[in-house]
Amino acid sequence: MLYWTLIFLVVALISGVLGFGGVASASAGIARVLFFLFLVLFAVSLLTGRGVST
Repeated sequence: MLYWTLIFLVVALISGVLGFGGVASASAGIARVLFFLFLVLFAVSLLTGRGVST
């Protein structure tokens, strides 16, 4: 999920530089939602103890 957040962030940056305002704001919004969803799922996995076992 963090991978997709970074992809949408890069798309937003590139489209912002090229002047595509609508695409940039949409991609940045999706990246923001995915990032916060990632943070919530990460916190839940820490609290429940279901993290990555090494």
